[in-house]
Amino acid sequence: MSSPTLIQTILGPKQQVDPGPHELTFRYATATDSVAIESLAQLDSRRAPRGLVLLAEVDGTPWGAVSLDDGHVVADPFRPTGELVALLTERARQMRRTQYGRMHAFPRVWPATG
Repeated sequence: MSSPTLIQTILGPKQQVDPGPHELTFRYATATDSVAIESLAQLDSRRAPRGLVLLAEVDGTPWGAVSLDDGHVVADPFRPTGELVALLTERARQMRRTQYGRMHAFPRVWPATG
């Protein structure tokens, strides 16, 4: 077995998704998703996305979320979410461009206060 390179040591262990089919879903977050989004934000040590939020789920479990209002992203750092975040960010960019005038009709997710 070869010894790890400096880059491998810095980046840590390689994260992989279990082999087999997985279902990736992008959907608008609702008020019932606010706890899951807040949990992702705490794991990622960032604030939760606010406003109109696009949620990424893998096999029904939230892995990432992006605000369509300001582009703020959170993702589960304990899962291989790098490529997922890139897809989520690109999809949010596309949606902002094509639905700019219609986005006001969708529900907004606001973090709980108190």
